[in-house]
Amino acid sequence: MPVNVGTIDRAIRIILGLVLIGLTLNGNIGAWGWIGVIPLATGIFSRCALYSLLGINTNK
Repeated sequence: MPVNVGTIDRAIRIILGLVLIGLTLNGNIGAWGWIGVIPLATGIFSRCALYSLLGINTNK
């Protein structure tokens, strides 16, 4: 799968993922915060399967 997540998009995903996981570990939002693993992983690897399906590419 080709890289399809750009720099700004990648940074937002990583920050959002870390915030959600951090809130979960603090007990603020419960188990739903583990969903933060998805944006964190897509940000780290710069690949998003949903973007591929929709034909979106934020990488320049």
